[in-house]
Amino acid sequence: YVTMSNIPWEVLVLVANNLDPKTLAIASCVSKPWCSIMTLDRLWEHLCTTHFPSLIHLRSAVPTLPYHRLYNLGFTSTKRRQPPPPTPRITLQNLLFVITLNTTKSAPVTIIKPGAALSLDSKSLFRFDFDVREHNKWLKYFDVTDEKRVTWNVVWNDFEGVFTMMDCKGRGSFFSGSDGWFSAELPVAGCCCGGGSSGMVAEMRLAMREEVGGDGRRVVVGSVGVGVLSVVSWRYVCVDDGLRYLQHFLEPSH
Repeated sequence: YVTMSNIPWEVLVLVANNLDPKTLAIASCVSKPWCSIMTLDRLWEHLCTTHFPSLIHLRSAVPTLPYHRLYNLGFTSTKRRQPPPPTPRITLQNLLFVITLNTTKSAPVTIIKPGAALSLDSKSLFRFDFDVREHNKWLKYFDVTDEKRVTWNVVWNDFEGVFTMMDCKGRGSFFSGSDGWFSAELPVAGCCCGGGSSGMVAEMRLAMREEVGGDGRRVVVGSVGVGVLSVVSWRYVCVDDGLRYLQHFLEPSH
């Protein structure tokens, strides 16, 4: 009779040609003869080319690297790679941006922008600019040294949820009467955050311009920009990352 230890190697090779990578790896543990057959380069070369074609060039750098080792490297790397984040469940079309600014010398002015009307830049970043020249109340002398209060709320799905991105009071960061900046650290998303840092900051930019009128020159707000920055890269996050963050606070809890 034939046992596992005395199966002709020709038969083992024929069988090995029809095995999947997992079965080949298991079979290579049976014995040293089986290991030498189940790890043949000609068995694993095709598997590497099929599953991990980007790693094949490593053989030119290290010609002695066995293909079964190369396959294992690719398999392990793939398992360790984090899966892509899920598509956000909310969209810009479901959002309403409400921005309010007032100073000690002017009445509050509120800008309401539906998400469907927002223009994305070429990189689809969570950063948006609003022209406010049609708001006559803003066309007053704007003293950059005066104390201001700026608020940015995001409303979801016809006021089913609301999240305050920023509520800042102060003079902001104005440089030589030019554009002003306000920022606020965002809280951690999720119910069990433990009070850590989210690693993101809400930002508001007041773009100033000069206007000449009957009462002379005056500094007015021409546009308002809002966005979310990552404190790790100090760059604006993409729209999907911003939406994934917001859905933690806007969607009703289950």
